Amino acid sequence: MGHPVPHKKIKLIIGFIFSDAGELKKAEEFLLRKIGSFDAESAVFDFRHTDYYKKEFGENLKRKFVSLKRLVSLEDIFKIKLITDEIEKKISNDGRRLVNIDPGYITESKLVLLTTKDYSHRIYLKKGIYAEITLKFRGGTFGPTENTYPDYKGDGYIKFFNHIRMIYKEGVK
Repeated sequence: MGHPVPHKKIKLIIGFIFSDAGELKKAEEFLLRKIGSFDAESAVFDFRHTDYYKKEFGENLKRKFVSLKRLVSLEDIFKIKLITDEIEKKISNDGRRLVNIDPGYITESKLVLLTTKDYSHRIYLKKGIYAEITLKFRGGTFGPTENTYPDYKGDGYIKFFNHIRMIYKEGVK
């Protein structure tokens, strides 16, 4: 019989989809005030993998990731998605988002994204928030699952997430 033990704290990551760098800066400033400082930022990637956001955000979309310096408890991780949704609303224009903010987290074995959308491969957490394993760590690197979004399979993203995993491993020692 197994015995429940508390989960290690996790490494929070935030992904942004945007077209205006000024609006991204606003989102980052809100996040800094609400949940703390960043310890790493990715390059800015072109986001061309879907037209899903085109109507809302326009053309020439970009993607960027940050990771939070402090490790956070997994028990209340759903609250992070509620905070990012609140920030999206604050920097919207006439009900239209200007930045999409996607929180998630990294452990030694996986990258998990948080969402408000239910689907067969997602697990309900609390207050309308779901979690999905997006990348698995195996063979010395992160790799996709059958449900991984196409952009998350890219070398630039994988390299960044592997880097964040190394920062995380140092932090939980």
